[in-house]
Amino acid sequence: MHRFSLIKLFTSFAMMGAEWVMWVLVALSFVSVSIMIERGRYYRSLRDDLDGLAASFEAQLRRGDLAGAAKLLRASPSPAALVALSGLREVSRGAGAVECVMAATLARVRRELERRLAFLNTVGNNAPFVGLFGTVIGIIQAFDALKPPPGVRGAAAAAAAAAATGRVMGTIAEALVATAIGLLVAIPAVAAFNAFQRQIKSMLTDTEALSELVVAYAHAPPPSAPAPKAEG
Repeated sequence: MHRFSLIKLFTSFAMMGAEWVMWVLVALSFVSVSIMIERGRYYRSLRDDLDGLAASFEAQLRRGDLAGAAKLLRASPSPAALVALSGLREVSRGAGAVECVMAATLARVRRELERRLAFLNTVGNNAPFVGLFGTVIGIIQAFDALKPPPGVRGAAAAAAAAAATGRVMGTIAEALVATAIGLLVAIPAVAAFNAFQRQIKSMLTDTEALSELVVAYAHAPPPSAPAPKAEG
């Protein structure tokens, strides 16, 4: 009865080769690049002159022209305008309602901005390890090739080992390709993830600034009624 050996099981698995690991990395790279393109186009579609919008918006609020202020926000594709507009619609209900509605809208906006970025982060952190796994499999194959054939001893075994040396070097070189591919997949994913996070942080900062204008307007006391004329 043969005893189960985990080492032999993994060795048999390693003998299948590391090419499938490289195909996994190629698939991860394809998905990552697709996400980079989609997210890049999406963030570009949200760009707007937020400084100019904030100045015009504040001027409309100072005049008490809520309709004009809402029109400015609706014309902007930015997340900041969307959040501010949701709060502006609730001004009549008080500052508390304005803050709650904008917080809820901001949570939905943040979720949309961060969509699919977790995949880029995961690929960037783990693709090198996937490539390293392929390299380890290749090295196992290389060392297994150095074993002399069963029943061969002495000079014949030495000759067989010398003949296998060239194949071993080639196998190790191929194994190292897996690590290189892992790094090639990870580096763009990490760079894109960091760049997108900076864009999101900038958009959320602009959103907070525009939202504060709405909150300030909601906290402002209503204009006082004109004093009655004295009877004379």
